[in-house]
Amino acid sequence: MTAPFGSLKTMLAAALVAFTPPADCKPSEWAAQSVYIPEGNAVPGLIDFSNAPYQVEPLDMTADPACERITLMWGGQVGKTTMALCAQAFRIDHAPTSQLMMQPSEGDLGVWLETKFNPLVAANKTLAGKLSKPRGRTGANNTRLKTYSGGQIMFSWAGSPRTMRQRSAPFVVCDETDGYDRTKEGHPVNLLWQRAATFGDQRLLLEISTPSIKGFSWIEKSFLEGDQRRFHVCCPHCGHSQTLKWGQVQWEQDAEGVHLPETAYYLCDSGNGCVIEDAERVAAIRAPSARWIAAKPFRGHASYHINELYSCFRTLRDVVQSFLEKKAANDVQTFVNVSLAETWEEEAEQVTEAEILRRVEKYPAEVPAGVAVLTAGVDMQEDRLECETVGWGLGEESWSVDYQVFYGDPNEPDVWEELFDHLQNRRYRHEHGAEMKITAAAVDTGGSGGLTRSAYNQLRGKQRSKIFAVKGVTGWNRPVVGPPGKGKVAKERAIKVFPVAVDDAKLVIMRRLKLSSGPGTCHFPDDRHPEYFAQFTAERLVERMIRGFPFREWHKTRERNEALDCRVYAYAALVIDKPNLAHRLARLQPSDDDPAAEAAPAPKVSKRRRPAADAGNPPEDAPAASGKTRPKWGRKRRRRNSGW
Repeated sequence: MTAPFGSLKTMLAAALVAFTPPADCKPSEWAAQSVYIPEGNAVPGLIDFSNAPYQVEPLDMTADPACERITLMWGGQVGKTTMALCAQAFRIDHAPTSQLMMQPSEGDLGVWLETKFNPLVAANKTLAGKLSKPRGRTGANNTRLKTYSGGQIMFSWAGSPRTMRQRSAPFVVCDETDGYDRTKEGHPVNLLWQRAATFGDQRLLLEISTPSIKGFSWIEKSFLEGDQRRFHVCCPHCGHSQTLKWGQVQWEQDAEGVHLPETAYYLCDSGNGCVIEDAERVAAIRAPSARWIAAKPFRGHASYHINELYSCFRTLRDVVQSFLEKKAANDVQTFVNVSLAETWEEEAEQVTEAEILRRVEKYPAEVPAGVAVLTAGVDMQEDRLECETVGWGLGEESWSVDYQVFYGDPNEPDVWEELFDHLQNRRYRHEHGAEMKITAAAVDTGGSGGLTRSAYNQLRGKQRSKIFAVKGVTGWNRPVVGPPGKGKVAKERAIKVFPVAVDDAKLVIMRRLKLSSGPGTCHFPDDRHPEYFAQFTAERLVERMIRGFPFREWHKTRERNEALDCRVYAYAALVIDKPNLAHRLARLQPSDDDPAAEAAPAPKVSKRRRPAADAGNPPEDAPAASGKTRPKWGRKRRRRNSGW
């Protein structure tokens, strides 16, 4: 008769346990009792934070109501993925909360699920029991969504804006953010963070990554926006508190100059000459005196930086050996990014604004004597057309002659009429007295919101006036200007568009900016607005290693770069027109046997008639000129043999 009552008592006890709220504890305290590291890791079994004491504070910050954003700019082998998994598991088992996890690509997400998340769940039976069963009737458990009592964890990747739409959660984890590609809608981290705004004070963003290129690293920018915490350890000999830096790692070489990584040690930066051996380094990291110290006040954003020298599973010998191998393979960037968790300073093709400003000069005339021909480059923006007129001399030496901005909607004809009037009717005074006009112009047709169609419509029929339609294309080792083609839209508008290799053209221009004299030298007037020079130097060419191969690309250092684009198109116009610079420059030179030619420009002489003996002073009995010229359409032209 006691069995039924015993069963009832057991059932009531189980129900009581089920409905009892979990004890209030920190995520690190819960993880130390509940999280088991799966087999295949360095130390499997129940997690031991003494192997990585720097994980405790950022993990606990994920449950701090005063914190809304956490940035981890951490190197390799320091346990950043394990820390993030503990924060996610805490919100599945102990404090159920909906969450969202983002990886750089779909492949990265699959690897993370198969090698990180799923093994952790399999090693923790309590955690596995909270998740819905795969192919079960209640809830979901797949590669896009996993549900549990009280919430769900959704997965997305940066390359697919579709996986970010209609998804929001109070807890967002973004892994390897420097591998994210910016979408048309904006940066993926910002998109997820904005969608979590509806949760108000409950939302929390955890972003993790090793850094990439200086000036273009998302995680470094985020770290600098936070309170910039670094892990300080005390020297076991003098007690000096310091952060572990690569510059303090020393090792020896043998008589032949061969590096000996096994002799590596850490030199205390106190100046006392304390030598910290490897075992002492690990003990200093685990000591109670080791702690995080912020460089700025905390205002809701906690940011942490740590490198591989803090790993208790890596010896100094291993780190030095890794450095020597990367250096031998000409891949020091990987060591700097992954091991040191620092951004890589690229060797860039760039000339600074200050360098050009030091070289500006006062032109003796509107067009200096060395100019043989004028071309123009036009950049199209949503509310204006910008145009630079460039003079070209022997060896493609260049002078910036004029820069104009025509404001107006390019979808309307008014601004185009103003541009065409400038290109066809504007005259510039040469130093030798002649009046020059723009010989050729290249007009950018790339744009959105119907701008490309509008440009095609306006430029139709203008090629006969040497106003060419161009469109920038990326890629290396291309001719500066390729043969004209007709895309679908261009064919509809009956217009030919010249492709301009903007990457190679910018490289040519940037290298010429470094010249001080001779062919290719670039000259600038001293009356040009400083904004022009800021735009002209708004990009730099950086080279980085991707999967062991060098990759070059142009990066903006500021938003506006129209002046540089205009110069690229003006150069393209020169390449398309192919003028004989030496012949044209000779025609502009004053005659040596006519001293008056220096004071006044030579009269324009027709190719069909010879001038009178004294064209400047006609005889008194000569008939007065009627002022009329014979129209071109009235002239008879000799038909030439086509050669066929």
